[in-house]
Amino acid sequence: MPENTIETAAEAQQSVSIHTQQITDSCLDKDCIEDLRVYLTEPSQEALDGATTARARVAELLFAEVSVEQLNYKSGYHAVDVTFYYRISGDAVLGGIRPTTITGLAVFAKRVVLCGGAGAAKVFSSADPTPSCDTLLNGSLPTAIVEALDPMILSARLREPCAGTECETELTEVPPIVEGCFDDPLVMGGDRRRLFVTVGQFSTVRLERGTQITIPVYSYSAPTKECCDDEGCEEDPCELFSRIDFPMDAFFPDSACGSTADPTGGCVCNA
Repeated sequence: MPENTIETAAEAQQSVSIHTQQITDSCLDKDCIEDLRVYLTEPSQEALDGATTARARVAELLFAEVSVEQLNYKSGYHAVDVTFYYRISGDAVLGGIRPTTITGLAVFAKRVVLCGGAGAAKVFSSADPTPSCDTLLNGSLPTAIVEALDPMILSARLREPCAGTECETELTEVPPIVEGCFDDPLVMGGDRRRLFVTVGQFSTVRLERGTQITIPVYSYSAPTKECCDDEGCEEDPCELFSRIDFPMDAFFPDSACGSTADPTGGCVCNA
């Protein structure tokens, strides 16, 4: 291993300085979000008000709003506030009539605390817009990056609107970019029945700060593939197919099945 390192280092022609983002801290989360209210569109709410049952089928992550705040009581640490906006699609069923597709918005907010370091230098760039006074006084904050998958629908249920102090917090504002993902206006109040879903969300959060480092340069990178202006110059499909491994496992019974036979002659898969 040391010999390979020496040979690789010897191949470097020169060193250059670059500016990049250094990850100062990161975390991952597996959130089970229970009883998340779905704000349905007007046609969907009409269908739900007259339905006997409803089910949720798909949850899509539309947008995540991210903000960073420095924690005064813990030097170098920052709070990252993330608000996830989901589009929920499902079915409203009235008796034996064909289900009606319903769509709506669900919102989930969370906060994580990560170490972002203490940036003493104030950073200004010609590519950035003119900062506000608060930004100038608060100094340089790290950049928060959130990566998340579309959530998994775990369950759904109908509920009547609550009364008194036990009601859930009403959604008062929706970003325009999220509203534009729905064909009809969302119902924020005055509904007779409400849809609630439980979803599972996988996400990662990290803080980054700009830094300068020196790296070895072996050669400059240049494209090796010729430009193609029609489908005829793409790779030969038979040549591409020849490099695909034969799917041998597909020709045999599923090995995930257990050995316990069921009365129909099949087998019972282990949970």
